[in-house]
Amino acid sequence: MTPSTELQRPNIKTALPGPKSQEIIDADAQYVTPSYPRPDYKLVADHASGVWITDPDGNVFLDCNAGVAVCSTGHCHPEIVAAIQKQVTELIHLCGTDFYYRHMPELGKKLNEICPIEGPTKTHFANSGAEAVETALKLAMYHTRRQKFISFFGSFHGRTLGALSLTSSRKAQRLGFMRQALDVVHIPYPNKFRHFVTDKPTDEATVTRDVINWIEKKLFQTTTPPEEVAGIVLEVVQGEGGYIPAPTAFVRELRRICDEHGIMLIIDEVQSGMGRTGKMFALDHHPGIKADIMCMAKGLGSGMPIGACTARADIMDWHKGAHASTFGGNPVALTAALKTIELLQGGLVDNSRKVGAYLEAGLNRLKDKYDCIGDVRGLGMMLGVEFVTDKASLTPAPELRDAIEMACFNRGLIILGCGANSIRWSPPLILAREHVDVALEIFDEAIAASI
Repeated sequence: MTPSTELQRPNIKTALPGPKSQEIIDADAQYVTPSYPRPDYKLVADHASGVWITDPDGNVFLDCNAGVAVCSTGHCHPEIVAAIQKQVTELIHLCGTDFYYRHMPELGKKLNEICPIEGPTKTHFANSGAEAVETALKLAMYHTRRQKFISFFGSFHGRTLGALSLTSSRKAQRLGFMRQALDVVHIPYPNKFRHFVTDKPTDEATVTRDVINWIEKKLFQTTTPPEEVAGIVLEVVQGEGGYIPAPTAFVRELRRICDEHGIMLIIDEVQSGMGRTGKMFALDHHPGIKADIMCMAKGLGSGMPIGACTARADIMDWHKGAHASTFGGNPVALTAALKTIELLQGGLVDNSRKVGAYLEAGLNRLKDKYDCIGDVRGLGMMLGVEFVTDKASLTPAPELRDAIEMACFNRGLIILGCGANSIRWSPPLILAREHVDVALEIFDEAIAASI
C-alpha cells in the first residue's frame, strides 16, 4: 500500500480535552478501573483513518504512537476492514482449541515461514502479548523440566502474574503484588548509552562483556545454576524500558550460553515485531541468530486482539490439554493477521525502514540543536528520544519529557513516553515523509516551548 498523505496537518479546534471528550473522561473515571497507566494528556478517540485520529469534538491528531505499536497498517486500513467484514459474515467463533478451521494452520504456516527460528515450528494462539509470554514460560518449563528464568531490568513482558515476574520497567507494575509467581532473577540490560555501573555512555563491546560476565561469573556461580534455568527472556529492542536496541554481539553471546546449557532463548517480539524495526522481526537485524521460542502480539493483527507463541516443533511437544484458550486463535483475529502480514510483505516493512531512517535523521538534527536531547536510538519506526538536563551531565529529565509530551498533544501530535525520561516513536508503518516533516516541526516547537 502507498503511504497515506491524504491530510497535511493536525487540526485542533477546541481546548483539550474538548467538552464532548471531557464527558467521556468523566464517565470513565466513574465506571472504569483506575489501574490503567494513562499519560497526563487525555486523548479521546472517536474515529481514525490512516495516521489520523479524530476526537468527539472534531480535533484531528497526527498519530505517531499507533495505539502503542498495534495499528501497524494504520487505522482502519481498507484491506484489513474488508477482510474482517467478509470473515464476520462467514465464521466469528468456534473455539479452535476444541474444533478446527482453516485459519489456524494458515497463520501457523505463515509464521513458520517468517519467524527467525531454526527448523519446523508450531504455534499456540492467544489474545495478547502477556498471554503469548505466559505460553512461552509454561512451554519452557515443560520442555526443560526446569523452573528458573533470567530477565532484564527495564523489561516489560506483561502484567499477568507469570509475565509480571519477568517485568521490571516500572515500580508501579509490581507494587502491591508481593512475591513473584515464578523464580525469576533480573540482570542489567546492555544499554550502551547508560552503562549499568557508571550510568554513562560506553561502547557495545564493553557493555556486552560486562552483562555476559554478570550472567556467567555471578549468577551461574551463585544463585542461579545454569542447569536449573528454563529460559532467558529477551526483548531484542527493549520497549517500555526506553526503546533500547541490544548489540548483536550480546544477542550472539546469549545464544551461545543457551546452547551450552540447554536453556531456551525466548525472544519477546510483542512490541518490536511485525515490521516495526524495518525488518519483519527485530531479531532479523542479527543475522544467523535464531530463537527457540518467540512471542508476538500488538502489530500482528492491525488492532484485532491476537497473540502468538511460536516455537521449534520439537520444543512444542507438550501433551494434549497442557495449554489452550477459548478465544485464542479467533478466526476474525487470524484473518486480520494474515492480511496484515500480506501488507507488511507487500511494502510496509520497506516503508518502515526507509521512512524510519528519515525520521531518525530528523530527530538527530534536533539532538544537535537541543542540549536536552541526550540520545536518539532505535531501528526503523521504533525510535526513542532520551531527554536530559544537559549533554554534559546526562542527568535524566523526566519532568521535561512529560512537558514535551503534553506540548505535542496540545499541538495535535500523539507520542508517548517510555523508560524514565524517553519518548517513543512508534507510528503506523504507512507513515510518509510528508507526515514526518509535520511531526518533526511540531516536536521542535514542543521542545522549544518546554525548556
